[in-house]
Amino acid sequence: MEGVLSILVGIFFAVSIYLMMSRYTIRIMLGVAALSNAVNLLIFTSGRLMREVPPIIPEGASVPAMPTANPLPQALILTAIVISFSFLAFLLVLAYRAYQELGTDDITQMRVAEPADEDLPPVSY
Repeated sequence: MEGVLSILVGIFFAVSIYLMMSRYTIRIMLGVAALSNAVNLLIFTSGRLMREVPPIIPEGASVPAMPTANPLPQALILTAIVISFSFLAFLLVLAYRAYQELGTDDITQMRVAEPADEDLPPVSY
């Protein structure tokens, strides 16, 4: 099972890097979302995948009697999901606001575009 998930992690990383190298902000945000999913899946895979044995230590022992799944990566992933969702929501609002101001989602055109003069407040010295 770890082999299949490792291949899936590699595919996620490749797709996310391809999307983040795009010129359009929506594709970049989809790449960031795919990258966060790839990292979460990588952390989950590194914590061992065992469904049969719960990670419970018997009384009087300092370690589990047999190999178990590590619960720490699962807790880290739950936190990372919340953080990546809030980061993606912030990026969506930022991209939408940039599109409203500049009228494009192409990052090369964003560099040369300037907001209209009537939108700027008057400058007083």
